[in-house]
Amino acid sequence: MLRPTKHSHPDRTVMNVSMLLLLRLKKRRIEDYDGLRRFAKKAVKGGDVLFLPALNLLYLLGLVEYRPKTDSMEYIGPNEAI
Repeated sequence: MLRPTKHSHPDRTVMNVSMLLLLRLKKRRIEDYDGLRRFAKKAVKGGDVLFLPALNLLYLLGLVEYRPKTDSMEYIGPNEAI
């Protein structure tokens, strides 16, 4: 769910988990997939379920890119997207 309703907890939304993942990737620039997943699970209750939709949102916005050789996600920023 991208748009929260009056019944959803603000910390348990795709937008919030996306923000947390983006902040972590901005700090570290690159992180392995499992490390990001563990971080989301630890940071937010239900983060393991929201992890993939949040990561998909960041990918669709052109902010992250997947590196298959290292099985990691890299922050590429808004100005470096192709």
